[in-house]
Amino acid sequence: ADMEANGVYYGVILNAGITRDNTFVGLSDEEWFDVIDVNLNGFYNVLRPALMPMIRARKPARIVTLSSVSGVIGNRGQVNYSASKAGIIGASKALAVELASRGITVNCVAPGLIKTDMSEEILNSDFLDEVLKAIPAKRAGEADEVSG
Repeated sequence: ADMEANGVYYGVILNAGITRDNTFVGLSDEEWFDVIDVNLNGFYNVLRPALMPMIRARKPARIVTLSSVSGVIGNRGQVNYSASKAGIIGASKALAVELASRGITVNCVAPGLIKTDMSEEILNSDFLDEVLKAIPAKRAGEADEVSG
């Protein structure tokens, strides 16, 4: 209904994501499937209906996906999250190849620790100093440093 009212999208940003951190052996089925469903299946659920109208418009368009450094290097207690975000990277690369000849670009951004509601627990934890040791800037990033 939104495309009917407003026309074809010029750009799509896929930034929905959740975490359900736990050790792999401690993960419940719900913690695994909820993260995969929102983070990875969201890619399919959002782009599938939007893509053909974008292609038919025969105009340049942009798709930006959000992954995470966890999808590149992995993170303790985040096997589900890392799997979902690595999947976004692979899906983005493959879709970029498929759409390049149509003037539609697909880019994936993989931020590290950013100050958001989702990272609040880490930022207020006793192990924040340990986390910051792995970050070259030795601090969490700001949302506006990624959004541009």
